[in-house]
Amino acid sequence: MVLHRGAMLKRIYDWCIDAAHKPYALWIMGAVAFAESSFFPVPPDVMLIPMSLARPQRAWVYAAVCTVTSVLGGLLGYAIGALLFDSVGHWLIQVYGLGDKVEAFRASYAEWGAVIILLKGLTPIPYKLVTITSGFAGYSLILFILCSIVARGGRFFIVAILLNRYGDWIRHKLEEHLGLWVAIGAAVLVLGFVVAVKLI
Repeated sequence: MVLHRGAMLKRIYDWCIDAAHKPYALWIMGAVAFAESSFFPVPPDVMLIPMSLARPQRAWVYAAVCTVTSVLGGLLGYAIGALLFDSVGHWLIQVYGLGDKVEAFRASYAEWGAVIILLKGLTPIPYKLVTITSGFAGYSLILFILCSIVARGGRFFIVAILLNRYGDWIRHKLEEHLGLWVAIGAAVLVLGFVVAVKLI
């Protein structure tokens, strides 16, 4: 079972590396970044990192695409929270087990809205929780967009800087222990979600 999972991870990783040289990969990565900000559980990092490792000189382009599409997806999440919270928004929040915390989170926006968006946008905490709740809380749309650009851009361009500068070394270490690094990445995502549950 472990060997099977390791082989599957290697195939996914190799596909992302190979896809970096194909024009459709940019569209897929953008679609993932868009969807992750509103409803999809998988972050765009699963494509951003391997593609940037394959073509470090293009890391800036990949980060820019992730930023733009993530902010646009955030607007969809905001609209879900503002217009469809009683149906779609409430269901999505329930899926993540945060239904009983929404009112407290909404109240905190009056004083800490920008801080919440900036901090949570930079972390592995699922950004869709921020976008949907921002719309539900009626947070300023202009401020939401500006904070989202700063937070998401900061997150993706930090990755781009590191991979552009240290890409060869990172790729060597990553491929040497691919399963370990994927497990660490998954643990960070889970930890981020747990922190979200505790802090909201």
